[in-house]
Amino acid sequence: MAEDTATDLAIKVKMLFFGPLAEKMGEREIEVALLQGSSVRDLMDRFRLTPLLDSGLRVAVNDEIGPDMDAPLADASEVAFLPPVSGG
Repeated sequence: MAEDTATDLAIKVKMLFFGPLAEKMGEREIEVALLQGSSVRDLMDRFRLTPLLDSGLRVAVNDEIGPDMDAPLADASEVAFLPPVSGG
């Protein structure tokens, strides 16, 4: 029964990576389990992505760019990490 309780407290989130970040992560897509109530910031801290915000990394949750970084994620959310756009 303890196993069921642990499952009930977890959500699954799909992480999507683009550009150089996909190369760095070695994947374009990762599905991870998080505790209920986890935020985008918690997810980024877990994968050491938070410092990349200073270099222009943008985040989208379920296709909405610039989410509240501290709002809890829902089960089956998609969190996309978008590299800065450059060029001319």
